[in-house]
Amino acid sequence: MATTGLFSCGQASKSKPDTVDTETYNSVRNYEYADSMGNRLIIHNSVPKGGVKYTDPNGEVYGYIVWWTQITNETADPIELKIDFPVDSFEFPSSSGRYIKLLIPSDTMTVDKASLFAYGLNVKSFLDNHRFEASSLKRTINPKDSTAFHIVFLSKWKLVAGGSGGLRAGLTLKGQNLIYKISAYKLTTDFPLTDKKEISCGSINLKNLVLRK
Repeated sequence: MATTGLFSCGQASKSKPDTVDTETYNSVRNYEYADSMGNRLIIHNSVPKGGVKYTDPNGEVYGYIVWWTQITNETADPIELKIDFPVDSFEFPSSSGRYIKLLIPSDTMTVDKASLFAYGLNVKSFLDNHRFEASSLKRTINPKDSTAFHIVFLSKWKLVAGGSGGLRAGLTLKGQNLIYKISAYKLTTDFPLTDKKEISCGSINLKNLVLRK
């Protein structure tokens, strides 16, 4: 099985961290966008779960975290949602050797799974079969409807999830472009931001939506 760049230091170039925004470790990554007519798009991002360890069929050990995102369409038109995560892992800008790969399982996340470990995802089965693949998602969200999906972080760098985790993440919108933002925080009492990465990962077909503060 090909390992196309998975956790390989030669596959990603270093860059300076993005400008820090006002979000903190404890911020809720929920975003509401609206146009001048009051049509709304709402993006809800979960906190992390999982993060124990995953051992692949070859005996390699990884850390993992499971998240989920829900997108609600409160406009009058269907939304064509397209998300593509690259096959290669990425490195945090200021931290040599810290690589993470992003994966999207094909099954739909439902609210009844929110209290379950790893949000009800069979992590081992999914990673055994899809850990080296590029991940993509295409869904139509009808007016007054929503869709939700898991996102899995996989890394040989130790990942910590649950209430004590140092990572926070969320899907956001810039114009018609979808951005996945990942922030790392030091595990001290004030949780200072130590690193940040923004990944352009897809698009929607709606225009003129502005973030409501």
